[in-house]
Amino acid sequence: MIKSMTAFANSEIQIGSLTINCELRSVNHRYCDISFKLPERLRFLEADLRSIINAEIKRGKIECNLNYKKHQQEGQLFNISIPAVEALLAATTKIETLMDSPSGFSALDILAFTGIQQEVEIDKVRLKIAVNELVKTAVTKMLEAREGEGEKLKNLLEQRCQKMRDYVLMAEERMPKVLALIRNRVTERINEWVTEPNFDRFEQEMVFMIQKLDVSEELERLESHIIEVNRVLEQKEPVGRRLDFLMQEMNREANTLGSKSADKEMTQISIELKVLIEQMREQIQNIE
Repeated sequence: MIKSMTAFANSEIQIGSLTINCELRSVNHRYCDISFKLPERLRFLEADLRSIINAEIKRGKIECNLNYKKHQQEGQLFNISIPAVEALLAATTKIETLMDSPSGFSALDILAFTGIQQEVEIDKVRLKIAVNELVKTAVTKMLEAREGEGEKLKNLLEQRCQKMRDYVLMAEERMPKVLALIRNRVTERINEWVTEPNFDRFEQEMVFMIQKLDVSEELERLESHIIEVNRVLEQKEPVGRRLDFLMQEMNREANTLGSKSADKEMTQISIELKVLIEQMREQIQNIE
């Protein structure tokens, strides 16, 4: 299954008084590079979350962003730190003795001080299980998105492979005409040399013409590479690097075809092939 490296997914879960949200973003990268943005409260989970993502995603730059918000649950009571209240009142009493006209403050003022209200802690084991499941759900959604984009990329690559095959066929059909043109040129050269023989130059010209003629191997290799691309597109494992290597090989053959081109039409075919290969290479950069 072809997978794109570009995708986004999010998931949300509620545990106790917390609503935790997970966002996963993915772009193309040579390797699997995972970064995290975690609140301090969830920092202890980073190693587990990295393993969860690594188990499913082999390539791409992945950003995992977790955040949470607290909300008041129905029937929830305030958890007050009595020692903190006593320490605060003792401190204010000492300060008031130094003031000319001390002003009192209410219980609501006391509640606003840091450390007076204590948050009910969620058991870390329970929190770990919940967040792990949350990230697994987000990863599943991301894989679905990557597969959906990958299917589109696969269709585009198959279409371009078919166009390349058409151009290779055109080149093969054009070859007899090219051979006839070169045969005429050789004949003209021979007629010139009959009156003024120059065997060294004749041999050089023949070698040059033969090199120009020999594009059959390039066309065969191009056809072979096209077949291999189609085969690789059906594989289940990550194939991006292999496809990128095939594009390099195909581009080499297309360049050689252009350099050996003996007429305008063959040159144009070489150009069209290189354009298609470059388009495919750009798309393959996003394949896992």
